[in-house]
Amino acid sequence: MMGSPTTIRRSRLHRREHLAAAAFIAAPVIGFLIFIGYPMLYAVYASFTKWNGLSEPTFNGLDNYVEMVNDPYFWKAMGNTVFMMIGIPIGLIISLLLALALNRRMRGTTFFRTVYYVPVISSLAAVAILWQWAYNGDFGLINQVLAMFGIDGPNWLQDASTAKPAIIIMAVWKGIGFSMLLYLAALQSVPRHLYEAAAIDGANALQQFRHITIPMLRPVTFFLVVTSIIGGAQIFIEINIMTPTGGPEFSTASIVWYIWQKAFNYLQMGYATSMSVVLGLLVFVITAIQFQMNRRSQFSIE
Repeated sequence: MMGSPTTIRRSRLHRREHLAAAAFIAAPVIGFLIFIGYPMLYAVYASFTKWNGLSEPTFNGLDNYVEMVNDPYFWKAMGNTVFMMIGIPIGLIISLLLALALNRRMRGTTFFRTVYYVPVISSLAAVAILWQWAYNGDFGLINQVLAMFGIDGPNWLQDASTAKPAIIIMAVWKGIGFSMLLYLAALQSVPRHLYEAAAIDGANALQQFRHITIPMLRPVTFFLVVTSIIGGAQIFIEINIMTPTGGPEFSTASIVWYIWQKAFNYLQMGYATSMSVVLGLLVFVITAIQFQMNRRSQFSIE
């Protein structure tokens, strides 16, 4: 039995909608497969080969991973990368304090919000060059300021004991505005009646901050921690510009900087991709753990 004209028109419209939806979905999926999926699979394959990036790769089994385990520079670079992530909690704490200060009604808040956010939109390469000049042991701005107080500043980027802290300070300064802006938006979305109810129950400002503000900011904190860890694991531009040789005694070499050195300076593409695979797996595991911890600590307010 044939359907009515109305049913046929609806069926054709339904198919057209499905085709249009499939076309919109296909574009990002195809882009992901071409530009992310395939390169990831090829990187996994290349990690089991001896390859200089110019000739055909030659399969060598687990040789790259065995070399990685016995490579002291790999472990040094990985340790430097983890150490420089100390800046993540420092930056989050400072960002939260700034957001709390700028969340108050007072003159100049718009100006200070803009000032703190300017480094975020500034070119990372340009910022790294400026900080490299500021850290100069002879005429750098930081040592000139310290000299005003009678302090003889170190040669920041040429001393193994101060090179990593110098990188951390710059990275915290660069990203603090982004975290502050997100915290500020989250603070302004906290329901005021929660604070009013807590005040009626006798809670002081510190108790309100601990039991209301911090829990309500947990989703933003989770997002910032995850993205900061992923970004911190990929730190490269700052290292390559401020300490192009990996710093004194290899003290600032990050894992991505070391991968880049092996891949493009020494043409050890196979070994470099094996380190990239390990780094990617570590970031994936850490992110998965963070998601699991966040899922267990979720709560809702009616």
